[in-house]
Amino acid sequence: PKEGRVGDQDIVDHIRSAVLMQRLTPNTKLPEITLGEVFGVSRSVVRKALTRLDAEHVIDQRPNQVARVRAPSIEETRETFSARRLVEGEIVALLAGKLETSAKKALQQQVVLEKEAYENNDEPARIEHSLNIHHLLAECSPNSIMGAMLTDLVLRTSIVIALYKPPSLLSCYLEGDHAQLLSHLVNGDAEAALKLKQSGDAKLPLWSPCYRFSRHIGLANTSGAPRGAACESTSLPITAVSDECR
Repeated sequence: PKEGRVGDQDIVDHIRSAVLMQRLTPNTKLPEITLGEVFGVSRSVVRKALTRLDAEHVIDQRPNQVARVRAPSIEETRETFSARRLVEGEIVALLAGKLETSAKKALQQQVVLEKEAYENNDEPARIEHSLNIHHLLAECSPNSIMGAMLTDLVLRTSIVIALYKPPSLLSCYLEGDHAQLLSHLVNGDAEAALKLKQSGDAKLPLWSPCYRFSRHIGLANTSGAPRGAACESTSLPITAVSDECR
């Protein structure tokens, strides 16, 4: 693409999507010059994108170092999932019986689309619709502060799942889980909605004790351009950390 046709938001969207779909692994280097060449933009545009990705916890930026895809520690991973369970659980309890008609319809549509994507083995679409469900819950939250917190935590936990999910776990999907949650919200059953969120971990398989990435994936995979620099391998012990659904 020519200079001016791609903005920093485009780069943010491409890199975030590449991380969520496991095309970029933990500790992958993101050199400004390489990204500029891949996306056809100046380094100033790349810097803006990297700053935003750092704020979203997708990458790590440190002074005088090349930006890298994040590699969260086991302790940070546990704390992130714990925070999301607490915040989202409180939000669904507050939302029970208070969903507006427009929100109900929007959630119903995403639940149906997520199920269809899963049945069609379309994992990118399934992730998109699942994220949409949780973002809608955040937007509908009666407590706007908690809603903002959930929006951030949904992205952070989704990135952790994408970074460290074993290849054998093809999809993070529980049949009927979101449909059941929506039913509880519509029926005003706050206790059942909260219980469903809190019991989600027990229904899902635990990650293996240690999963090592050794794939070599180019930065150009984020945009469909020719292959770029290869990533480095990394590993993280994640014993007893549950693969909570996005």
